Amino acid sequence: MPIAEAKAPFDAPRGLAGVIVTETQLGDVRGIEGFYHYRQYSAVELATTRSFEDVWYLMFHGSLPDAAQLAAFRAETATLRLLPAAVRDALPAIAHAGALSGPLAGLRTALSLLGATAGFRPLYDIDADRRRADALAACAAVPTLLTALHRLDQGQQPVEPRADLSYAANYLYMLTGEEPEPDRVRAIEAYLISTIDHGFNASTFTARVITSTGADLAACLVGAVGALSGPLHGGAPSRALDTLDAIGTPERIDAWIRDRVLRGDRIMGFGHPVYRTEDPRSRMLRGIAEGFGGPLVEFAVQVEARVEALLAELKPGRELHTNVEFYAGVVMELCGLPREMFTPTFCAARVVGWSANILEQAEDSKIIRPAARYVGPPPPQPLPAVAAR
Repeated sequence: MPIAEAKAPFDAPRGLAGVIVTETQLGDVRGIEGFYHYRQYSAVELATTRSFEDVWYLMFHGSLPDAAQLAAFRAETATLRLLPAAVRDALPAIAHAGALSGPLAGLRTALSLLGATAGFRPLYDIDADRRRADALAACAAVPTLLTALHRLDQGQQPVEPRADLSYAANYLYMLTGEEPEPDRVRAIEAYLISTIDHGFNASTFTARVITSTGADLAACLVGAVGALSGPLHGGAPSRALDTLDAIGTPERIDAWIRDRVLRGDRIMGFGHPVYRTEDPRSRMLRGIAEGFGGPLVEFAVQVEARVEALLAELKPGRELHTNVEFYAGVVMELCGLPREMFTPTFCAARVVGWSANILEQAEDSKIIRPAARYVGPPPPQPLPAVAAR
């Protein structure tokens, strides 16, 4: 059989913006119109009407569960919240080692240990049923790991998960040690659902690249967590709230924003690489925040309005709106989450989207291997003489 001729490389835009690298059935982001979906359903509609477990099932199985399927799925995943003894016993040392870096740094280590303890094997070597089992185990364990690492860092004992609570309620319970109020559960659940997946963002793409090598599921998730930890990706919710703190009072809004815009600084919580209109997740979370009400919400709405007005004045024609992080920070603050847990909470949702992408990518045996343009000194150069020693 003749060897296929290699295709000539071509230049892609910086950051691969807009480049289609594969096909997916999991969902898409339509940035021009401000819409995104999970499979065939509006993600925002799912977030406002369904449970987290409903959407988790949808992402893994392709359809929404009926009552019996949902009950079975909840029971199956709830039993997986308990950590293996080897992982649980290692958490104090992991929390201590990562005390300055936070729960996401500890999660990378803990996920590696979980994968080793649970016997996760290379995705290339296992069938679809085993891949699903590994993915469910990892997704169910992540909230337990995150909350345990946080509590240990605060000098508190981890709270054991409860099988009778929903995914969102159990997360808040393990974080605080108290059964949460229903309005807080629903607010956090809507946020979690809205952030399960969002196209081929940096962390999802990272997970799929690692998956394409045939690595085990824990390795794929560790890479995704590493990408999420960057402040230009998942690290922004607390920084957006820090912006509100820095402005302080309504009369300082214009001067503070004007100074940042004229200096070319980024305003955290505003702008998105895909959306050219309002982020639908921000719109939904603003509604949730307004349902709670209070001075923080009123101030956030004022800041949002003035930023958009000032940008229209100073940068005509530039569309810049709040992204998911702006009101996500407000909602999590209102629900009593500490700021150091904002991005980990994002992770507790996105792990389901990552895992669904991993399962999809694992069906394709082609490794993802792009090219780069070499721009260094022209080779080959003569080697310099070895200096006398």
